[in-house]
Amino acid sequence: MKIVILEDNADRQAVMRACVADRFYTFDACFFDNAPETIRYLAANLADTLVVSLDNDLDMKPGPDGGMIDSGEGRQVAEFLAGHAPVCPVVIHTTNAPAAEAMLESLRGAGWKTRRVVPFDDTAWIASAWFPAVRRAIVGPVRRTRIPGSRP
Repeated sequence: MKIVILEDNADRQAVMRACVADRFYTFDACFFDNAPETIRYLAANLADTLVVSLDNDLDMKPGPDGGMIDSGEGRQVAEFLAGHAPVCPVVIHTTNAPAAEAMLESLRGAGWKTRRVVPFDDTAWIASAWFPAVRRAIVGPVRRTRIPGSRP
């Protein structure tokens, strides 16, 4: 089973990788820094995917000829997913509100379950907001069980 994450920032990737490895080490965490590669991967592995997490604004990358290569954007991946039957939840993690709303609308319109996380405070949001959203997407909400004899 796979956790697919589109995130182009190396520092954020490192924190995300550590969070996922700590709790979900039995699953493959697959990181991508560009939309086309993410789409190719999902096209081949969507049925085995537990959750997808998407950033939107991806940095251009230097190409082999010295020019810049467009990494695309998370919206392209969301549109790809919206063209397929829902198989897992999608977590949107971007500060770009218009892009996030467009991704949410596209995915929800196609029946996908979604969650939105707004990044803040460098990488602090990853452990405090993103990882709990990913965890809930994978295992569902934490349910408190009442211990017999305890107060409700």
